[in-house]
Amino acid sequence: MSSLHSFNDLPAQDKFDAWRETVSNAFVPLDAKSHVPGTFSGSLLTEAIGSLQVSEVTGGAVEVRRTRESIRRSDPGYLKLGMQVRGYCVLSQDDREAALTPGDFSIYDTRRPYQVSFERDFAQLVVMFPYELIHLRPDSMKDMTARRVSGRHGVGGLVSKFLVGIAEQLRGVEELAANQQLSNGVLNLLAAALSEQLGCESNVPPETHRAALVLQIKSFIDARLYDPELSSTLIARAHNISSRYLQKMFEGEGTTVTEWIRRRRLEHCRRDLLDPRNSTTPIATIAAQWGLLDSSYFSKLFKTTYGISPGSTGRRPLTPTTTARRPGSRTARVRLQTDRCAHNDSGSSQDVRRR
Repeated sequence: MSSLHSFNDLPAQDKFDAWRETVSNAFVPLDAKSHVPGTFSGSLLTEAIGSLQVSEVTGGAVEVRRTRESIRRSDPGYLKLGMQVRGYCVLSQDDREAALTPGDFSIYDTRRPYQVSFERDFAQLVVMFPYELIHLRPDSMKDMTARRVSGRHGVGGLVSKFLVGIAEQLRGVEELAANQQLSNGVLNLLAAALSEQLGCESNVPPETHRAALVLQIKSFIDARLYDPELSSTLIARAHNISSRYLQKMFEGEGTTVTEWIRRRRLEHCRRDLLDPRNSTTPIATIAAQWGLLDSSYFSKLFKTTYGISPGSTGRRPLTPTTTARRPGSRTARVRLQTDRCAHNDSGSSQDVRRR
């Protein structure tokens, strides 16, 4: 379970000292100096996820330093990734500086001195892990510290999105702690993002490239589940690989592209059907907004997967609709057609195409 430290109940003059001690104990020995000690407010939320320690840190204007003296006190050999969530910071290490705005991240090494400066109230996601877990050649690591990686595009954008998703689940999700697959996913994506940033992809082992690409493809799929024309061909083309190689990668995951898309669509449909806020939304509309526009096929698939019909989830079955809306998208008229993706891979599934 996650561990939350809040200092709201302490006297104002004691809050910063308590925050500094808690943060230092949670990570590695650190020195910190507040620019507003009398009005400082902060918190620390920490969760172990596989081999990672993932923390959400908030605070006010402060300067945090890892000095040679604090390294002598304890040097466990960790790397830290800091992703800015709110506010602005400057990370300094190895004669470089990285200025981070929300979504950006950088990596730093606790075995050498560093400094992180926040000029105003902030929130930052910090991922800490043993340095030997990162799948990069050891001689390349020193070149990667204190370098800003944009969270707006490329593999860096995928890392940022991935971490935001993890942060949203930190509070009270017990199964995160044992999720080594999730931990490995973060590390593989991070290695790929850092190498892309430096233009030295050759420093990344092939298996790391492959794992990062699989995660990137899964993210691409998740962002387009609403589209009935989502297909293996479209996915492969978007990632500059062949459909055959795409299928081979998913076989390595113990599934197929079609099965993965179906599973993700059904998971979203089931979640929305169980959400009380959707109690008046027609079942067929919920299915359609996740790309399943053939209501008969959806009902059969849902029952096969979950053992109950969509209407048995505590909702009243409603007449299928001929329009569908994905949250934030335009309403689209639709007509039935065999799902290209399913036809290409198994030939047994039906879906719908947009006009």
